[in-house]
Amino acid sequence: MSISFRIIISPIRELSDSGKLSGLLLLLATIFSLAISNSAWGESYLRLWEMHVGVAPLEKTVSHWINDGLMVIFFFLVGLEIKREVLYGELTNLRAALLPVVAAVGGVTAPALIYLLFTAGTDLTHGWAVPTATDIAFSLGILSLLGDRVPFSLRIFLTALAIIDDLMAVVIIAIFYTADLNITYLLGSAGLLAVLITLNRLRIGWLPLYFLLGLGLWYCVLKSGVHATIAGVLLALTIPTDAIERVEHALQKPVSYIILPLFALANTAIILSVDTLRELSTPLSLGIVLGLLLGKPIGIFGACWLMIKAGMASLPANVNWRRLLGLGFTAGIGFTMAIFIANLSFSDASRIDLAKLAVILGSVLSALVGIFLLRPRPNMVAATSEKPELVKEV
Repeated sequence: MSISFRIIISPIRELSDSGKLSGLLLLLATIFSLAISNSAWGESYLRLWEMHVGVAPLEKTVSHWINDGLMVIFFFLVGLEIKREVLYGELTNLRAALLPVVAAVGGVTAPALIYLLFTAGTDLTHGWAVPTATDIAFSLGILSLLGDRVPFSLRIFLTALAIIDDLMAVVIIAIFYTADLNITYLLGSAGLLAVLITLNRLRIGWLPLYFLLGLGLWYCVLKSGVHATIAGVLLALTIPTDAIERVEHALQKPVSYIILPLFALANTAIILSVDTLRELSTPLSLGIVLGLLLGKPIGIFGACWLMIKAGMASLPANVNWRRLLGLGFTAGIGFTMAIFIANLSFSDASRIDLAKLAVILGSVLSALVGIFLLRPRPNMVAATSEKPELVKEV
C-alpha cells in the first residue's frame, strides 16, 4: 500500500472503527435529502421513493420496501444486541442493569407525558411514542466525537440504556401500532416461531435454515397486521447463542453504512415551505421537540437521581451529575427510531412530514446541548485510564 493511499484511508478506518462514520453518514444523508427535496429536482426525487416495485402480493413503493423490508434487518440486529446483552453483557448482572433499566423507563415516560400535555384533547395523541425513542448510532457517535474526554463507563451506560430503549420501542410498536389482525397469518407466524424455537432448543446451528424460516416469518407477520419489523426481533431471539457475535459482525457495516442511510434518504424527503416552518409552533411539533429536548434528560436524570438518593444504585465510575445530565440530552437524539414511529403514528402525509421535521430539530438541539455538557470544563482533569465497569460499589 502506497504512503499517499495510506494517508487517505487511515482517517476513514479510524472513523469507521470508532462508530463516528455511521452517525456522519446519517447526518449527510439527511442534509442531502432535505436539500434535493427542495431543489429543482425535488419532484423527481419524491417520485423515486413512491415508485412501485415488485409483483402482487408483494408490490410496494420503494419507501415501503425500505421501511417494511430493509429495516427488518436493522431490527434483527437490535434483537441480536438485546440477546447478547442479556446473556453476556451489561444486562446480565441485575444490580448493574438496574440503573440503565430505570433510566430507560424514565426516558420513555417523561417525553410521552410532555407530548400528551401539548396534544391532549386532539386527534394527535396517537403520536405519543415518537419522542420516546433514542437513536443508538447517533447518540454513541456523539460520544465518539468527544473521544477519551468521555469516561468509558458513560459509553457503557448509554449503550445499555439505548438497547433497553430499543426493546421498549419494539414492545410499543407491537402493542400500540398494530393494524387489524389477520388470525390466519398470525397463527402462521406463531407456528414458524415455534419451529425456530424448537431448532434452537435442539441445538441445530445451520443458519441458512433459520434465515429461510425467518423469511416466511417476515411474510406472515407483514400480512398479520403486526408491523413487519417485529419479525426481525423474534428471529434474532431464536438464533443460536454461539452464532450471535458472528452474525452481528457480518451485519453491522451493511446496516450502518447502507440500510440506515437509505432509511434517512427515503424518510427525510420533506418539502420545506413557509407554512411548514410556521407549523413548528403547533402542538404536534412542540410536543415532539420538547419531548426529545426536555423529556429525555428530565426522565433519565430524574430516574437516576431517585435511584441513587434511595441508595439503590450509584453513579457509573468517573461520572458526575453534569455528565449524567449531558448523557440525558444525548439520549434525546431520536432520529431513526423516532422517524420510524412517526411513519406508524399518522396517516396524513403533512403530519408525518411535520413530525419528521420536529424529530430532526429536537435531535439536533439535544445533540448540541449534550455536547456542551459532556465537554470537560477547564478545571476538570481528563481521565487517562479507566476500568470498563458500569456501576461503582456502594
